[in-house]
Amino acid sequence: MGIISRLPGIGPAATAIGHAATGVAEVFTPNATRRMELDEDAYARAITQHGAEFHHAPAHWFDAFVNGLNRLPRPALALGTLGLFAYAMAEPAGFGVRMTSLGTIPEPLWWLLGAIVSFYFGAREAHYHRIRRAQNPPQGAPAEAAPEPAPAPALRDMSNNPPISDRFADNAALADWAATR
Repeated sequence: MGIISRLPGIGPAATAIGHAATGVAEVFTPNATRRMELDEDAYARAITQHGAEFHHAPAHWFDAFVNGLNRLPRPALALGTLGLFAYAMAEPAGFGVRMTSLGTIPEPLWWLLGAIVSFYFGAREAHYHRIRRAQNPPQGAPAEAAPEPAPAPALRDMSNNPPISDRFADNAALADWAATR
């Protein structure tokens, strides 16, 4: 277009034809650069809105109270466990009665308690891990410095294991399931 644009009267016409051809081509194939610009603009607006939703309001007395309640379970569990040791030494008979009564609690209830406690502490740990990671992002290592994957563990010899139905003999539901397999 360098020589054509210098010719008198042809330069503006050639430019107009080029723009028209671009417009017609964009009818059939969208402009990838414009699409990327629009996507980036939409992403920036979404991130700005997301940040505005989580902007911290000034803390009130209720917020401080709830934060204090959220910090109680860990010290309460630790001090409660130490208290059980003190109680066992101070009142062995009463401690024995209470521990015997704990033995009557059905196993699924213990599993439920374990799940609740582990999810509570796991969620807290994940929360603090995300905060630490956001504050100190890991430095990108070059592809050559990537660690080697760990070798796959060796498979156990399972030829001497009992059949599935024998392993689940004490659980009727699992024994029925194993029988259908």
